[in-house]
Amino acid sequence: MRNLKLIETNFTGRGLLGTVIPGCAETFESEIQQKEEEEGSESEQSRRFVDRHQKVRQFRQGDVLALPAGFTLWLYNNGDDQLITVALLDTGNEANQLDQTFRNFFLAGKPQGASQNFFYSHGKRQGQKNNIFYGFDDEILAEIFGVDREIVRKLKGQDDERGQIVRAERLNVVFPRERQWESSRPNGLEETVCSLKLRENLDEPSSADVYNPQAGRLSSLNSHKLPILRLLRLSAEKGVLRRNAIMAPHWTANAHSIIYVTRGSGRFQVVGHTGKSVFDGEVREGQMIIVPQNFVVVKKASDNDEGLEWISFKTNDNAIASPLAGRLSAFRAMPEEVLMNAYDISKEDARRLKYSREESRVFSSSSSSRSHMPKPMEYAFDVIKTMM
Repeated sequence: MRNLKLIETNFTGRGLLGTVIPGCAETFESEIQQKEEEEGSESEQSRRFVDRHQKVRQFRQGDVLALPAGFTLWLYNNGDDQLITVALLDTGNEANQLDQTFRNFFLAGKPQGASQNFFYSHGKRQGQKNNIFYGFDDEILAEIFGVDREIVRKLKGQDDERGQIVRAERLNVVFPRERQWESSRPNGLEETVCSLKLRENLDEPSSADVYNPQAGRLSSLNSHKLPILRLLRLSAEKGVLRRNAIMAPHWTANAHSIIYVTRGSGRFQVVGHTGKSVFDGEVREGQMIIVPQNFVVVKKASDNDEGLEWISFKTNDNAIASPLAGRLSAFRAMPEEVLMNAYDISKEDARRLKYSREESRVFSSSSSSRSHMPKPMEYAFDVIKTMM
């Protein structure tokens, strides 16, 4: 349960996400039937209880979960595989009024990984991190919740050594079946805090913004697709490259990029605005690299069947990427004479520089259209695509 903004992407497994949004009502309810024995009788009597709670959302591989500051959350793995997530925590958001240090708090259990800076208080050594209830007086908690001391002990996790991840023997919660279509157009009602859409999938090939069957695909998620990202000022991008495929050199004009490799391996080259190489090396699954704003990056997948896959978090809800090569590149938008004079090359070389790649951003290892000159209609179609 975290108290700061984050974007979280799940790339293995599936599960349930429960969020508690401050000030919002419990809109989901279910009936629970329970049997109890009558006093002095063996007959059983049935009672019905109504459990009300806030919305529970399903998520699966490839989903991005956007969670603003102040949300209390829980995750449950209801699949057969291990659940692995990658999270970006924004400590520089407007809701954080303290400093640039990330702080989380738990409502249950005894979180592991506590600080090793032990101190003494009232003659007792303190080193174990506890949940938020641990610091309150037992009588006050018993009075507030209307429970006995034994429940208070469990609430404070005094005898609980399981940490922040526990095994749920039974978890039957109410959630609707997933709809195949969901409108993302703003209409005033869906943009209220209590009913905000929090999830969008980036792993479906059919939703790719750039697709090359020989090379791979690129899927982006911005505030136009998921309006809550406008509030978080963050966006995401999922990239998949086949073996030896290349992501065209590009820079992000208005955001930093935090790139986490989720599968395979490859080579990254990053060049700063002064033309100096700041990184040139191999990356593999589990590694992260940060590319600052206006730094140019090239990604190339390794020569293996796994290729290269990554998730990129960007510090702008509508990040703008500008490629240096390909059909939508800066070169393609310049007149041939500009390239001829800038690089002191012939007209033929300038045309080759502009038109050697008909792909947009995801390049195969070799192109069959290096010497292809576009026909007038094809060129007009390229211009229209660039403007869209």
